[in-house]
Amino acid sequence: MANILHIETSTDICSVALSQDGLCIFNRENHEGPNHARTLAPMVEEATGFADSRETKLDAVSVSSGPGSYTGLRIGVSTAKGLCYGRGLKLIGVQTLELLCVPILLEHEEIREDSLLCPMLDARRMEVYTALYDRALRPVREVAPLIVDANSFKKELEEHPVVFFGNGAAKCKDVISHRNAIFIDEIKPLAKYMLPLADKAMAQGKSEDVAYFEPFYLKDFIAGTSKKLF
Repeated sequence: MANILHIETSTDICSVALSQDGLCIFNRENHEGPNHARTLAPMVEEATGFADSRETKLDAVSVSSGPGSYTGLRIGVSTAKGLCYGRGLKLIGVQTLELLCVPILLEHEEIREDSLLCPMLDARRMEVYTALYDRALRPVREVAPLIVDANSFKKELEEHPVVFFGNGAAKCKDVISHRNAIFIDEIKPLAKYMLPLADKAMAQGKSEDVAYFEPFYLKDFIAGTSKKLF
């Protein structure tokens, strides 16, 4: 087992956690909106100070690798890289959609074994970033942007219960009305849920190249054009 600092910034929520041998020993969350540039650094400083005060030597930093907010991912990954360079730590990328599945697997025992998990991140209008996994987190559908309509998951819903969750799922409730469609609210990507995925990566010897690692934005960033006032 390892000592890992976890950073999650893929949505409006900013969170930082610290795990020691698979147990969460520190957790901070900010749900007040996309202000990661202001809130992340103090949270990380508090977490590393907590680790240092306990003489807990960090082994790695895990960070949300996307998809998600372009700005949020960029801030999170830049901070994680700085920590890895400064402290000589390994870098672990945790895919956001897999991360969203963790609270479902940990906290919803009522979900049937043959269910498929469908995390959704809000993109725009009826578009979401999504994927499909079985309960062992094996991909059934790869990560992709999707404009959701009534037929988007028709085949899978005929064969399995499909659990929809994440901040993109709410806008799909009126569109996906199959009897096998299950919606679970308030599932969020949080640093404290990164522990099992990061520990698994460490156990398998998987880490990222600190110099070249980039978030999985899924789409190219398009900057908005300022509107002229006059």
